[in-house]
Amino acid sequence: MPDPDASLPAEGLPPDIPSDGSTPAPAARTATVVLATTDAAGLRGQGGTLLDRLTAQLSGLPTGDVHVVTRSGDVIRAPGGAYLIGSEGSGGLADDLRRVAGVARTATGPVAVLAGNLVAHTEALALLLERPGRDTGALVTRGDGTPPVRIDRGLVSAAGTSLHDVEGPNGAFHGAFQVGADDVRTLAATAETLADLAEAGGLGTTDEAEAGELLLSGLLRSGVAVRAVGLGRLRCDRVTTQEEANAALRRLSEVDESEARLDAAIKSDDGFFATFFVSSWSGHVVRVAALLGLRPNAVTGVSVGLAVLAAVWFSAGTRPALVTGAVLVYLSFVLDCVDGQLARYTRLFSPLGAWLDATFDRVKEYVVYLGLALGYQGEGIWPLTVGALILQTLRHTVDFSYVGARADAERAGHAWAGAAGSPAARSDVAVAAEGPRRRGRDPYGPVAAPAEPPVPPAPPASQEPPARRGNAVVRLSHRLEQDSLTRWLKKIIVLPIGERMALIAVTAALFDARVTFLALLGWGCVAMLYTLSGRVARSMSR
Repeated sequence: MPDPDASLPAEGLPPDIPSDGSTPAPAARTATVVLATTDAAGLRGQGGTLLDRLTAQLSGLPTGDVHVVTRSGDVIRAPGGAYLIGSEGSGGLADDLRRVAGVARTATGPVAVLAGNLVAHTEALALLLERPGRDTGALVTRGDGTPPVRIDRGLVSAAGTSLHDVEGPNGAFHGAFQVGADDVRTLAATAETLADLAEAGGLGTTDEAEAGELLLSGLLRSGVAVRAVGLGRLRCDRVTTQEEANAALRRLSEVDESEARLDAAIKSDDGFFATFFVSSWSGHVVRVAALLGLRPNAVTGVSVGLAVLAAVWFSAGTRPALVTGAVLVYLSFVLDCVDGQLARYTRLFSPLGAWLDATFDRVKEYVVYLGLALGYQGEGIWPLTVGALILQTLRHTVDFSYVGARADAERAGHAWAGAAGSPAARSDVAVAAEGPRRRGRDPYGPVAAPAEPPVPPAPPASQEPPARRGNAVVRLSHRLEQDSLTRWLKKIIVLPIGERMALIAVTAALFDARVTFLALLGWGCVAMLYTLSGRVARSMSR
């Protein structure tokens, strides 16, 4: 069945390029809040306490101010420029939340919230804090664990607390999340709302160390999209005893951070051709490029050059020239993947590089079209060439416009729902002031205690398990995602750039330009109908 989100994000649209195609302005640094409110933050680590170790790690990352929230007032300055918020220690959970809100209100960029008892690889923190788009995300792993979360299509769709069980959990939250600049006001409002409830006793017997979990759950219920940032082989563990801390530190040494960093730089959810015919070996190219000091933009330039050479060979029209052009098309696509992998590996992100990568993907493809058409010896090739170009341009236009339309719809939905984080919002982050409650009941209800036992409200769409969400087509699409074979078939049918380059190379080498363009037109039309039908189905399910 059609995948409602096929080709999303828009193909070739990097995460730090806005959906309208404009170039983003340089972003402010991330302000970080470390919630060192338990004794575990003072456990001994390597060369100091766990809090010392964590703040030192943050000082080595491109973050801004590092604010430490602790219960006592004796930690005035920690390594890495961290400092206590306020002249005295925090007075409890409500005070913790208000201090987070204070940072969010004054932030000019993203805000990260980390537990103070984390034992993590620096690379694990960098996965979150050095993301290209620096949008909202949380460190998670798939599988069993606590606190539980549900991960759906690369997003965290539900997060648990001691008051709230997640239906259909399939992952665990690892104590660190970042809120993008567009969502920091929602973070402030959510933190203030939860602080009011904590002071009124509305959070029941919630553990005072759960400020991070409450904020994450509140953000989700305010309609904020939270990316699931997977750890892969890296570690990021929360500990409560010295024995756990020692064991966690030993586990860190069992992982080669450099290898794990390279693994993380290579997309695990790319298209079929890119995954099995490029990413399976491109890591070696990335490592060599890094050793040579090549920048991602330079790799992009070489990729463009190979595509131009492929077009020149195609224009000759002979069988050896077509085969040579096909090989060059493949190598050009390999480097098209490597430039992004190298950017993620070296963390040399730039708005210019993202724009160049998105733009030259189109340029390379259309130059190859031109070379094929020039080298064809028969008649009637130009209508096919123009048709393929128009079809692909239309597909790109639809992709970009759909991304923008979805963003606009989400903003309008949040405005309709009410002030983010208020008890009046449709997806409420307020927790009912009922005192202690049994696990499994929805904690987000009216602030006033009800006169009789309430019926838990239905969760918002983003909180429902995927199998129950949307209409029949959307539900079937989610079920097909659970099977590896159908998931790959869904990726192939939308004809992403890897499959297009492979189609061009194979048909040009074995046949001729006419067959290439007929294949592009036929498969492209099927892909476009498939994608549009899925998006219509998703739109009708909202």
